[in-house]
Amino acid sequence: MPMDPSFVGRSYPPTAPYQVGREKIREFATAIGADDPAHHDPEAARSLGHPDVVAPPTFPVVVSERASQQIFTDPQLGVDFSRLVHGDQRFVYTRPVVAGDELVCRATIEEITQRGGHDFLTTRTEIATAAGEPVVTLWSKFVVRGEG
Repeated sequence: MPMDPSFVGRSYPPTAPYQVGREKIREFATAIGADDPAHHDPEAARSLGHPDVVAPPTFPVVVSERASQQIFTDPQLGVDFSRLVHGDQRFVYTRPVVAGDELVCRATIEEITQRGGHDFLTTRTEIATAAGEPVVTLWSKFVVRGEG
């Protein structure tokens, strides 16, 4: 069954705060092969003007996972997770994510379209500090493959 386009514009409640840890940044950086010292060494990051290690640019996908789950598990929207494929990702930063940040996400459905028997879902996730300072916005496009 196709996703309902009337869900476009729907926002979900803010997530619980996510505490960005130094070791989580290091683990993520290692996993993706990001060897810049600013991702691993607090002194290297401080020499660049950051308060602690800096997350690689794609790290917010980790933080946004809870917000994405709100959409994927919304029974009214009806995303068939077994048919879900990640199609695209885009980030717009206000400032870098650093260890010690406490971040909250708010997800919104930006677009739902159907083409060739497949559903295309675009989400926008606003990530801010628990105090409300904007940090990064990310857009994700997902394809829910049709059954044919």
